[in-house]
Amino acid sequence: MTLLSGGEKALSAIAFLFALFLARPCPFYLLDEVEAALDDLNLGRFLSLVRRYQDQTQFIVITHQRRTMEVAHTLYGVALDAAGTSRVLSRRLTPVDDRGREAAFGDAAPGSGPAAGSA
Repeated sequence: MTLLSGGEKALSAIAFLFALFLARPCPFYLLDEVEAALDDLNLGRFLSLVRRYQDQTQFIVITHQRRTMEVAHTLYGVALDAAGTSRVLSRRLTPVDDRGREAAFGDAAPGSGPAAGSA
């Protein structure tokens, strides 16, 4: 393990987590920036796993990666007001097909991201 890069270690840990998921499924999983060290190719592999199993379980993913946010059904964030108080923001997302039309979450074309509603 010491010879692996940060991304390779992260991908190994993610593979182990999904192996556990297959062996003993849970109703939800909390993943805190597990994909931060992944390159674009391996991030795509991680996201394909999330898409594959999102109808069987709920993934709560803490991330700063835009591509990871694109597979979400709902986004939550925390914003700091001018007065110094925090507030929680949420946006429910709708997937779009290749032509820009709304689609059901299972019907969206691979690689097409969801479009957020107006603020």
